[in-house]
Amino acid sequence: MHFPRLPDWLIYAVIVAALVLAALGRRENADAPEAPPPPSAEEGALLAPASAFDPSVVVKAPQGPLQPAAGTAFSVADSGVWLTARHVIAGCRKIALMQTPELAAEAAVAPGGLTPDGEPPSDIAVLVTKGGAPALPLSRDAGLHIGERSFHPGFPQGRPGEATSRLIGRQTLVLRRGAAGHLAVGRAEHVLAWAEAGRTDGLHGDLAGLSGAPALDARGEVVGVTLAEAPRRGRVYTTPPEAMRQALARAHVTPAAGAAAAEPVTVDNYGRVADTLRRDLRVVQVVCRDS
Repeated sequence: MHFPRLPDWLIYAVIVAALVLAALGRRENADAPEAPPPPSAEEGALLAPASAFDPSVVVKAPQGPLQPAAGTAFSVADSGVWLTARHVIAGCRKIALMQTPELAAEAAVAPGGLTPDGEPPSDIAVLVTKGGAPALPLSRDAGLHIGERSFHPGFPQGRPGEATSRLIGRQTLVLRRGAAGHLAVGRAEHVLAWAEAGRTDGLHGDLAGLSGAPALDARGEVVGVTLAEAPRRGRVYTTPPEAMRQALARAHVTPAAGAAAAEPVTVDNYGRVADTLRRDLRVVQVVCRDS
């Protein structure tokens, strides 16, 4: 049996094709991997670092003489170390952490570093007491995402309450008040801006008294200290995560290692989680008294 003789051109074509394939197979392949999918609407883009180009917003405090103030504080060490907003206790002669409406623990401000012009680097105060409460863990992950949700348990309007918000981005917050007030005039600092997305049922008006409250992420870890709000804009402002550790370092205080988180927090349970934190005295009301 005889096979038909193949044309010479076909034989040469097969040989050339084999040589080309062999050469391509030996070529280095340094292609980059496929790009990751875009972030979901729920997660959003990764929050960019603070910069001089962050938009600025001015929050005005009421004019007039200093009045006894109230805010919120939260435990960061079982031995009796607390964080709150500095402007809540600035100028106070006595600081009290309310354990019950009738029982209070005396608190003192831990020493911390000041800038060359005598101003604190951030609107965070570190308080110390003789006794403590279980600490809330500070976030170990600074990688916040736009649209990420936070929860603010505290004492808005002097009563137990809470709010939830979504991250908008970084801004420069300018706190302004007359010379007689306890906020520095024209002082600015980098903050995180959040859009209020919910609050305690029946809580109307501003969120005064929530200053100093922890901003919890979905894992129940603290990502910032609540500083102020802009009611007309529906905005809540907090410190960035790194500001808390910097404030504790200036006060030579180490936050509790391995502190247990509140529990995973959602829009369905954040009211209950907030109640538990207040009942366990991990989140307390701080009262400034001038006598």
